[in-house]
Amino acid sequence: MVNFNMQKKVDSVNGALALRPQIEQIVDGICEKGYRNICWMGIGGTWASAMQATVHMKQYSGIEVWAENAAEYLTTGNKRIGEGTVVVTSSVTGSTVEVVEAIRKAQAAGAEVIGFIDRPETELAKMVDHEIAYDENEQLKFFMVADRFMKNAGDFDQYDAQYANYDAHLAQALVDVECAADEFAAAFAKKHCEDEMHYFVGAGNQWGATYSYAMCYWEEQLWMKTKSITAPEFFHGMFEIVTKNTPVTIYVGEDAQRPLSERVVRFIPRICANYTVIDTKDYELAGIETEFRGDISHLVMHAVNNRIDVHMEIETRHPMEIRRYYRQLDY
Repeated sequence: MVNFNMQKKVDSVNGALALRPQIEQIVDGICEKGYRNICWMGIGGTWASAMQATVHMKQYSGIEVWAENAAEYLTTGNKRIGEGTVVVTSSVTGSTVEVVEAIRKAQAAGAEVIGFIDRPETELAKMVDHEIAYDENEQLKFFMVADRFMKNAGDFDQYDAQYANYDAHLAQALVDVECAADEFAAAFAKKHCEDEMHYFVGAGNQWGATYSYAMCYWEEQLWMKTKSITAPEFFHGMFEIVTKNTPVTIYVGEDAQRPLSERVVRFIPRICANYTVIDTKDYELAGIETEFRGDISHLVMHAVNNRIDVHMEIETRHPMEIRRYYRQLDY
């Protein structure tokens, strides 16, 4: 497989899972003191991960929780953020202007901040109350925080068994997904590398990934026009512009909102002959217990998309690290 280092990928996921004792110590300390609500803060891809964590927690817990866009918070504010608020954020560079200023504002209001900042020497890493530095696996890190808060609230009894299962099998299972998806990804990239517009549909813990993949990967990194839409909203506007030849990709996960995407899958053949369904159920995930699959559907889809990215680079002859404008000029 081109551009694929199996051991590096296994080590990356296992390294993220190994952060759990540190995460537990931080979360347990906050729970012992007491807190009022949890705000997942980000912008762009981090906001997408925040949406995934929020829908995940909404399924299991009554904890007050939401995803906050950092730029919107800077302009509108949010009276819910204050003493007793836990803000969770993430940043690769530690220098995203909107996030830095939003965290400053949240802390001034009394919030306590957990930050996954990949570069510990940056301003943002030094600002947050609890800093954890580790590259990649943002979604997994967010879910580990969410799950610990829910376990401590008595809402996530499967915590110990689920993470024992993940520790033993998750890294290899996700690598196996990439291997299994490679042939499909190559054909998909060849078919869609010259699309004028591509539509992505998702729901549940897939929605943040759907939004992020369309915007942060195809638009920002591949310079291809896309639109992302939630599966329930697909039937309230977007499907009117789908024709026989419109490229549509539907992500189907295994969490509680799976029926919303299945509805789109049942309908789409009536109006479109250029659709693709990517269903996490089609991947084995050896060793992962059936009842735990839904909570990692977004990670499975990310593994599939990793291979699509590799082959899109080949087909478009466009290295994904190149940017026209992002961090290239002031805006």
